[in-house]
Amino acid sequence: MLVPVDSEVALVQPRKFWARWRVRAGYMVAAIYWLLAAPTSWSILMGGIIAAFGLVIRGLAAGHLRKDETLATTGPYGATRNPLYFGSAFLAAGFVVAGHSWIAGIIVTAYFAIFYYAVMRSEERDVRERFGAAFDEYARRVPLFVPRFPRRAEEGQFARPATGFSWLQYRRNREYQALLGTLAGLAAVWLRMWLRALFGY
Repeated sequence: MLVPVDSEVALVQPRKFWARWRVRAGYMVAAIYWLLAAPTSWSILMGGIIAAFGLVIRGLAAGHLRKDETLATTGPYGATRNPLYFGSAFLAAGFVVAGHSWIAGIIVTAYFAIFYYAVMRSEERDVRERFGAAFDEYARRVPLFVPRFPRRAEEGQFARPATGFSWLQYRRNREYQALLGTLAGLAAVWLRMWLRALFGY
């Protein structure tokens, strides 16, 4: 069935909106978070541990993801359709803890919940268009976000690739940027702690 051009534009516009404003709003949220943060050495340590867990999840997912080539269903993708964003949730939680400010925490949490849910739904429409029935079957078995580990009887439902995790794919997906960004973010939080100690705010 042919879709009118106006309908296609209407579908594309919301996707562009969420993708565009996720980045723009992210910068504003980061600035507000930094100003409101009241970190301590302990909060930064605990937040860093939580964020590290998120990096591990994202790293494992990136090593199984072959964008625009195959439908990722192995590794973390066997438990959640969005392991990258699930890992990002732990990154966000880590910074909430590191910031040691309930107001900043609420802002970060609200930003993540609103924008990332919309982005996940938007991206899934693209994946469904590309992989069709294969994605529908995958989505029927694997949850959108919160992981559900498959029972043994379900393990053979999806074809296994010849190789599992790939460091090459990790690098191709530039997941190392998440690590560098997290380190830079924690350094900024540490700087905020230092400035508060020096100037009182």
